[in-house]
Amino acid sequence: MKTLTVDGADFAYNGGPAVLRGVTVEARPGQILAVTGTSGAGKTTLLNGMAGLLSPATGEVLVDGAKLGDRDHAVSLGVVLIPQDNGLAAILTAAENISVAVIATGGTPAEARRRTAESLEPLGLSGQANQLIEELSGGQQQRTAIARALALRGDVLLADEITSELDAANRQRVMELLRSESDRGAAVVFATHDPEAAAACDRELHLIDGEAVWVRE
Repeated sequence: MKTLTVDGADFAYNGGPAVLRGVTVEARPGQILAVTGTSGAGKTTLLNGMAGLLSPATGEVLVDGAKLGDRDHAVSLGVVLIPQDNGLAAILTAAENISVAVIATGGTPAEARRRTAESLEPLGLSGQANQLIEELSGGQQQRTAIARALALRGDVLLADEITSELDAANRQRVMELLRSESDRGAAVVFATHDPEAAAACDRELHLIDGEAVWVRE
């Protein structure tokens, strides 16, 4: 399993002012790191930087000591992202969204079918496998995106506000699944504004006024 490190990084969009300044943080195998902060504090920006979607203006993002390139490079290194907007294809079914992702990362069709079923079941979505994404509720779409990430079995799992649409029972279920991923050895980073969810993580980094402050290191 891999360690993802952000080393002294500033993150900005299109040459504008830095959203985050001088961030240094390490996502470690077997642990869940909570990234907290108010809306607009930079949680999504940090995860985008960790995912290869946003290059740092200064500093570096490293995976096991090697400099991270773009998103395709991150995917090849096993960096899985569950974006806040779920990133699902509306014209595909829940199962198809997952199977396509597994095959795209090197899985066989047989593996894709098996992993799809195995990832939908614990999220209570087996009955929705053949429904189009656009037919699902917001909470069901969010759980499908989580199932897709679980099916990919990455070394690093980045989860951006993935419990925002869920009721208490499903939030608890998702936290248990994130813990299972860390127990498997993955480095899990969970951006959340939910203090209870953050408290269930191993470490907590709080973003405020463009800077990262450790709450629990």
